[in-house]
Formats: sequence, structure tokens, C-alpha cells
Amino acid sequence: MDQNKAAMPVQVIDGVPETLLPSHLQKVDLKYLQMGCDQANKYFQGTVILSYPLTKLGNGTEFFKIVLQESENSCSKTSTINVLFFGRLADDCGKVVHQGDTMVVAGFNVAKSPSANEDDRHCCHLEVAEDAGSTVYIYTKPSTVTASETASMPVAPKYTYTPLNHLKGGTIVNLYGAVKFFKPPYISKGTDYCSVVTIVDQSNVKLTCTLFNGNLDALPKIYKIGDIVRFHRIKIREYNEQMQGITGIGFASLTFDGTVGAPIVPRTSSKSYSFTEEEQKTIEELRMWAASNLSVCGPTAKLSGVQPMLFFDLTCQLVGKAEVDGSSFLLKVWDGTKCPYPSWKVLVEESDLEGDKVLIHQLRNLIVDILVYDNHVKLAKSLKVGSFLRIYSLHTKQASAENQPDVSYVEFHLHGGTCYGRGIRVLPENNPDVKELKAFMDSVNLTESQNVESMSSMELDGIFGSLSYQSYSERCQQLSVTVLTDHQHLDDTALNTILNSAVPQQYRIRAKLRTFKPQKLYQSVKLYCSKCNSLQEVPDGDDFDLILRDCAATAPNPEVHNSLWYDSAVWDTENQGQRKIAVHFVKHDELLQEPEDTLIMVQGGTLKEIRKLSRRFKCIIPVRSTKEDLELLDLSAPFLLQGKIWHYGCKQCSNQKTIQSLSSLAEEEPSWEPTEIARVLGIEPLQYVFVMKFTLDDGTGALDAYLFDYEKFFQIPASEVLTSSLLQEKMEMIMKILRPPGTKLDDLPWLECFIRSYNVKDGMEQQVCYQIFDTMVAEDVI
Repeated sequence: MDQNKAAMPVQVIDGVPETLLPSHLQKVDLKYLQMGCDQANKYFQGTVILSYPLTKLGNGTEFFKIVLQESENSCSKTSTINVLFFGRLADDCGKVVHQGDTMVVAGFNVAKSPSANEDDRHCCHLEVAEDAGSTVYIYTKPSTVTASETASMPVAPKYTYTPLNHLKGGTIVNLYGAVKFFKPPYISKGTDYCSVVTIVDQSNVKLTCTLFNGNLDALPKIYKIGDIVRFHRIKIREYNEQMQGITGIGFASLTFDGTVGAPIVPRTSSKSYSFTEEEQKTIEELRMWAASNLSVCGPTAKLSGVQPMLFFDLTCQLVGKAEVDGSSFLLKVWDGTKCPYPSWKVLVEESDLEGDKVLIHQLRNLIVDILVYDNHVKLAKSLKVGSFLRIYSLHTKQASAENQPDVSYVEFHLHGGTCYGRGIRVLPENNPDVKELKAFMDSVNLTESQNVESMSSMELDGIFGSLSYQSYSERCQQLSVTVLTDHQHLDDTALNTILNSAVPQQYRIRAKLRTFKPQKLYQSVKLYCSKCNSLQEVPDGDDFDLILRDCAATAPNPEVHNSLWYDSAVWDTENQGQRKIAVHFVKHDELLQEPEDTLIMVQGGTLKEIRKLSRRFKCIIPVRSTKEDLELLDLSAPFLLQGKIWHYGCKQCSNQKTIQSLSSLAEEEPSWEPTEIARVLGIEPLQYVFVMKFTLDDGTGALDAYLFDYEKFFQIPASEVLTSSLLQEKMEMIMKILRPPGTKLDDLPWLECFIRSYNVKDGMEQQVCYQIFDTMVAEDVI
């Protein structure tokens, strides 16, 4: 080994550690580690199973902590130990060490570990510093991976694969499995894409994996149940006595067609991966097992085989697309077969329709219109006309034309959410199902198809079509645009009867919405305390920013950093008066969780910085430091931020506890639910609610009824509408349907509602009020 290189305190080397280390060093096992012995000529070797953020101690010294796991053939009772790095070694190691690396630590000091009782690791820890003569060797081994992948060495360089019945929590493993269930990638609450996959193997044990990545192409390319997946370096954790898989550093995947006898060609965006003949045999065996033991026949159907009220997967080609409104998008597709039922035609402006108009007209009897909603809209907009798609959990719904009740037709919906694997996947041209579909499409006689004019393309064009709110209004002149969720046994009561009846009572009514307040719908969102029944306005973001900037004027107290239940890191801001930002990462079992599962406490950050952090971490609690501890901000600020939702507490009803109370949640497997966080902190949480006043008229009389609702009436969460332009547009469209602008009272749609009457004391007088309850907007309006 080069002598100049040997003098370096941190070395990244190739080859087997034992053959490259200085000859005077002797290996020591954890079993024989003890304080008071000279360790100058000893070294310890292990695998990095956990690393903590690089930080600074109160005196400014760089500090870095990792956990090393001794080799599997060790005879030691405890196989893991904490290693603490100080000074330059901390800085150097913090930049190059990755989970899964093999590390050799030489010339260390042994000290008693203060956290041994809590973390079940060795009773001592290793202290490593350059001034103590310590040297660190990080072992890398030549492989077929690229240079960037070499920086995070795989846990199992020989790629041993663990059967699903041998998994243990807290490990990083390599797996093979057959897909039993999956959700196509979707945008998570942060900025990453997420995919959920449940796999099984010959042990008949299943494993559900939640996979995140900012790059869509980096997630497994799964097209159907029965596909075979290979996961490298997937983290295993135990939750509710069940194993779960999650992505970690260095995660990689390959996907294979699960059909027996199909070519074994991996689907991956990686340009460099290894694949052996032994693994080919593994895939073939897993295919054979899955064919006999796994129901790989999903709910697939061709358009020629659809039935009303069916959920199925459709493989098709996109020939046209158009935006309908802010929360729905139109896809025009075909699969070469003809739907046996008349299908709806969603009318849009010709200028809004993207696609070959000649081809769309040519295929008009074979095309069906699909409306996709909510979280699927963004993906639908990005689809290229001509691409081949697999649409999962597509819903066919039977409907009747309002002016001809005897005429029915089929609607195609891809509802919002990801339940039952709902979603869209683009299939590559070399996919076997696409090749088969293209061959079939090429054989279709389009001339013959055009001559067979059907009801769906001719007569029904004059019966149903546009999905604009005007068409909804026309339909709803007779049908109610709201529905009842309970008490259907009650009969309608006229409003003039209600106005002359005793209080309190409950009524079923049928009326029209004459006016509503507030007209600016975002003003309808309030904060409500269920304990004292108070209502307040949602604070402005500028007020929160001022509170944060005021707290940032005081530097974080280093004495309250790094406790048993959280680790701390401090950053200096540039050109901002030496302002420091402290982030405290809450641990579970002395371990830091994945960012999407982690609660952090932030001190000294601006609103812009906290918003940026909230896109990465699950929860954020803004704090400030005192001489003794961290503490919450005043309840004028949110006590918790979760994504775009800010959670506030009631000043009058809260009895705040110390921030140390959070440690009780961290001891368990924390889900970081806002209600639980509020409970342990002694905070009475405020709830986001819609508060509106509807003036209702049924021709016999009129009254004002208040809508007080969390999310049931509009099917929109009040907590999310202020931060989502999409939800605001959806709410505005709903209100235009309930109360179309410029429409006479006689032409307004009917609302079917339950209302209750009650008395409110106003000074010395009693005032009768009415409130809407157990009512929601009809599904076809939403």
C-alpha cells in the first residue's frame, strides 16, 4: 500500500481489508472489548447499518455517529456498537460513509455508552479522533455497478437473496418475489413518486413494500399481477408484528414478465446492473410457482366484454385527450373492439381536444371516452397521444338520459385515489401485450366499422353529451344535486311550516339555493374548537413568518441539543447576519427514521425554509430554546406542520406541557398523528371547518340555514382547500352547479337536505337558527 496514502486518517480502499491493513494491527471482537485496555494496535471491523446527520457539538467540534454491526459469524452476544467520530474524522467520514459500507476502525478509545440500556447495543462505544491516532478504512469491492453506485456499497456484495419467511426487522436485504398486488406510481404528499407493491415467494409469506423516489423511472416497472421483481438493498422494518419493506440508500430494482416461458428481459432504467444464470433459474422457478399458486388473472377486459357496474383493467391506445375542468380530464381510447353498450360522449371544445381529428372521426364507433379525476389528472395531462396505456380499476357506470328514461348508456370513470391499485401506466412498445394489441388493431376493418352506425354515435349524440355545469343544471332541474346520508324515512316538510313550528326540531326539505355567503369561497374556511365551541379566522402566513423571524433573532442553545430521543444538527445561513438554523430529528429506538416517517423540530428557520423542509419530512414542530429545554412557540403559530396543512391549538382550552412529553410517542412505533401529538403536548386542537350561510326557498317560504362541515358536504377536506388551487376550483364548480349564476329561481336545481332548528341566545332575546346536517353533494356533481 502507498505510504502517503497510509498516512491519511480516512481511506477508501479496494480489496479484502485483512490483506491491506498494516501488519501490526490485530482484530478485536465485541466480546473482548472493555475499557481501560490499550487499543492503539487494535482494529474493529463491521458493516454500517445506521448513520446519523453530521453535526457540531456545543464547542463547535464536528461530530458524527454511526452504528456498526459485527460479522454474522461473530460469537459475541451483542452484535452492534455505536461509533462516535470527532473533529476532522467526523467531517471526512460524514461525507463518504453510506449505509451498507464495510468499515475498519483502528486506534480507537473505548468508553461507557450512556444509551446502552435504551438501544440494546454494546455497553461501550468507540470514540474515534485524529488527535488520538485513529484511522478509518472504508472497504469497497469491485463490481459491475457504476462509479456513482460504488459510493454506497451494497449490503450483500455477492447478492445473496433472503426468502420472505426469513426477514428480520432492522436489516437491509436483497429479495425476489412475485407481485400479488401493486399500485402504479403516484405523486405522494411530498415531491416524490410512490408505489406500493405486495410480493410473495415459495414460502407463501407476503411482504408489502412502500417505495419512494423523485425519479418516476427509478421505481419498479410493474405492469400486472404476477410480474417478478428483484429488489436490492431494501430496508426491512417490523410494524404491528408484520414485516414491511421501504426504500433506502442504494435501493435498486429489476422487473420481469411473470408469464411462464416469456423471454427473461429485465425492465429497468439503470444502464448498469448484474444478472447471473443462477438468477435466471430463480426467475423461472418463481414463475412456475406463481402460475400454480398465485391468481395472476386480474380483472382485465376488452371493451367488447365490458358490463355496467364493472371494475376492470383496460389495455388500450390513447387517440385523444382534453381538459374538462380543474378536477377531471378526458381520455379517448380504443382497443380494436367495440363496446356492446351505447357509451357516453363527453363534449369539449374542438380547440381543446388534442389528437388527430381525422383519426378520431374514423374510429368514432370504436372509441370510448374516459373521465379521470383528482390525483390522476396530472399524469393524464402528460400522456402522449398514440401511447399505449394500461388503466387499472376502471369503473363502468350505467346511466339514463334525462329526456328519454328508457335509453341507457355506459360511462367510464377512473376515480380519484389509489385504492384497489387505481391508476394509469404507460406501456412500452416492446411489451408483449402491446405487440398483441397492435397486431389485432392492424387487422380491424375500419371501413366496416364506420358503416355500422350505432346508437352511441348517432341518436345518443342528441340525447346526452356535454359535461359543463350548464348541462348539469339542466339535468338537476328535476333531480336533486344533493343527497341524504341518513333519515331517509322522513317526509319532506314545507319551509313555511318549519318557520311556524316549535324549536328544536329536525326536518327533511326540498328547496332551491337562492343565495349563499361568503361569495369568496376561501373565506368560508374557519378554525373551530370543539371544547369551547369558538370559531376563529385562519391566521395569515405572514403572521407566522413574523413569529418565526422574531424567534430566529435568538441563537439556538447548544446545551439542549442531542438528547436521548432526538439528534440535533445546526446550519449557518449565508449573508443573513450569522443566523443559525437548528433541526432536531426525533428518533425511535435510538434510530433515525426515513424522512417521510420523521418528525423534526425546527428552530431559527424562516417560513420559506420550513415550507421546503415540510416537503421532505412527515411533520415539523416549530420550537425555540430556553436555558433548560426546547419549547413550543405561542399558539398564535401552528404547533405542527404536516405537508401543506398547518395545525393550530386553542389558546383558551390548551394546557401546554413540555416538549419532553413527545418522547413518550417516540418510544413506540410513532405514526405522528396530529391528534396524538396534540394530546401529549396538552394542546386542544382546532379543526378546519366550512361555515356558510345558505338562503333556501321552496316556494312556500325562505329561511337561512348554516352549513357547518368538515369535509362531508362537499367531499373536500376543509383542512386542504386553502392550499390547493385544484380543490378551490372544484369547490367553485360545485357551487356554480348548486347556484348557477344568472339563473332565475324557477330554473335553479333542487337541493334535498336535512336541517335542524335550535335556539341561540342573543343578549336577552332568543333567536331561532337552522343548520344543515347529514347531507352531501351528489356524486355526479362531484
